[in-house]
Amino acid sequence: MKVDVAIAGGGPAGLAMAIHAARRGLSTVVLERRATPVDKACGEGVMPAGVSELDGLGVLPLISPTDRAVFRGIRYVEEDGTAAEGRLPHGGGLGIRRTALNLALACKARSEGAVLRDHSAVLSHRRFDRSVVLQTEAGPVEAQILIAADGLASALRHAEGLDGRQPHRRRFGLRQHFRRSPWTDFVEVHLSDGAEAYVTPVGPHRVGVAFLWEEQRLAKPIPQSVRQRFPTLSEKLAAAELESDTRASGPLARTARTPIADRFALLGDAAGYVDAITGEGVSLALLCAAALGKVLPDALARGATRDSLVPYARAFTRLFRRYAWTTRSVLAVSRRARLRHSLVRFLSTHPAAFEAMLQWFAA
Repeated sequence: MKVDVAIAGGGPAGLAMAIHAARRGLSTVVLERRATPVDKACGEGVMPAGVSELDGLGVLPLISPTDRAVFRGIRYVEEDGTAAEGRLPHGGGLGIRRTALNLALACKARSEGAVLRDHSAVLSHRRFDRSVVLQTEAGPVEAQILIAADGLASALRHAEGLDGRQPHRRRFGLRQHFRRSPWTDFVEVHLSDGAEAYVTPVGPHRVGVAFLWEEQRLAKPIPQSVRQRFPTLSEKLAAAELESDTRASGPLARTARTPIADRFALLGDAAGYVDAITGEGVSLALLCAAALGKVLPDALARGATRDSLVPYARAFTRLFRRYAWTTRSVLAVSRRARLRHSLVRFLSTHPAAFEAMLQWFAA
């Protein structure tokens, strides 16, 4: 098989990239090692910028109302019940079941002309003067460029020697779904020492709960211990039926030395990730896919060399730097109990200040 663009990874980043590439008349194949739809540990909240990208891709009408819900803002809840909340700009965000988002993106990618291959993990790749040849589970693929959207533990990032230094502190995530009507149209963030629980409405009769914790401060939680740590949340979920398998992910923080090389680009979590604490992962991936899509035609015309991909690297750096600064700031506060308590108490009595922060974060 010979194509212009080969994308390794059929998650939101890879599928959005396929749509952008195919719309620009580039023959495109997505190589996914598992079966579509790909499910994973994910908070499933899409912030306003990401919602705008999905709208531009024409994906939103393909997502069933049973698998999505609007959230108007963010609410932080302390152990003692103190809460601070603020509305998000641009009408808020969307909680979308991960499998439903994947299916919608896959449907749109196919309608644009992209080829999607399941059970086609990239086993190896070799670079030539004008192409890169991939050996996959489904046979060889020759492309002008390989885009690695293969997740946090990207094997392709490692194979290219682009792994960056990993942080000393390791954070992990665990996700579950519960069958019950959401009790709020806000994303609730329940805070405690060393861990957080994020509750996102992802349908009229479903909530997703993502638990994040720091390895050095908390042993791997199990659902029972998590409920003990968040009693207010536990009460709301006591009678709810568990709807999905428990899925975990981590370590969350990953870095890459650069997102580009000759005939090669990193996208999504493979290009770098800080933490899920701000819920911006999907939106960042969608924005970066759009940035790479703009660059691709000219880059391919110039042989997809590293120099031709520099505009994407610059766009990625700009987007990632903002996300990283915001996320690291929130992490720094969450790790300091006294500072966290003081800030939540302040924001609970100054909602305008909280909304101003959310406006800046979501800009």
